[in-house]
Amino acid sequence: MKKVALITGGSRGIGLGIATELAKAGFHLAVNGVREETAVSEVLTELRRLGTDVIYLQGDISSKTNRQKIVEETLNCFGHINVLVNNAGIAPRERMDILEAGEESFEHLLKVNLQGPYFLTQLVANQMIKQNHQYGFCCIINISSVSATVASVNRGDYCISKAGIAMATRLWASRLGEYDIPVYEIRPGVIRTDMTSAVAEKYDRLFKEGMALQRRWGTPEDVGKAVAAMATGFMPYSTGQVVLVDGGMTVQQL
Repeated sequence: MKKVALITGGSRGIGLGIATELAKAGFHLAVNGVREETAVSEVLTELRRLGTDVIYLQGDISSKTNRQKIVEETLNCFGHINVLVNNAGIAPRERMDILEAGEESFEHLLKVNLQGPYFLTQLVANQMIKQNHQYGFCCIINISSVSATVASVNRGDYCISKAGIAMATRLWASRLGEYDIPVYEIRPGVIRTDMTSAVAEKYDRLFKEGMALQRRWGTPEDVGKAVAAMATGFMPYSTGQVVLVDGGMTVQQL
């Protein structure tokens, strides 16, 4: 019986890198995104060419109704869930100094980046408990960011949302330990995606200047490989732990 992975924001960027690596690892995929299915049909076709079953679940994870629909449709199709990857997230609508930033943008970003994953985890965790390992190893993987600890005063809402995900990882790891369901966190550094394309010139320069020990952009594949290691059970006794996929960007040096 194949294992099933539910990936939010899985049709582009880091999420697609994760979906690709999990497909290669033999998982059936439930891919969530906000775009119409017709807009991601080529992506879904490419994933299916890797020899796995893929369903697309359109929905905004900030919506309670959409979260319930995403989980229900995954179970209707596959019957169980082995892995939840909380990857979906948005950047600030505008990068603004925290002395001037408004509440509307803050509330919207926190609802998508923190509240959505938190309560989606609640739904999936209860399903995993009900499964009682009948369908094999289960885990939950949160994709946060180095911004969980690295302050950026022109996008405070984003940093706070990722710091919240870091605590959510610890909370869910603590709660699900008795059920032997590990919860992990991956903190990507600067990853080359459409989200970072607008600041590509800036980061090209910073990498050349040694911003990270490995002087290159991270890729969605880099993150996907870390997720695959967790999802396939190669870190079974490491619940609550954080893996940095940042090329050594956050290593302190003298």
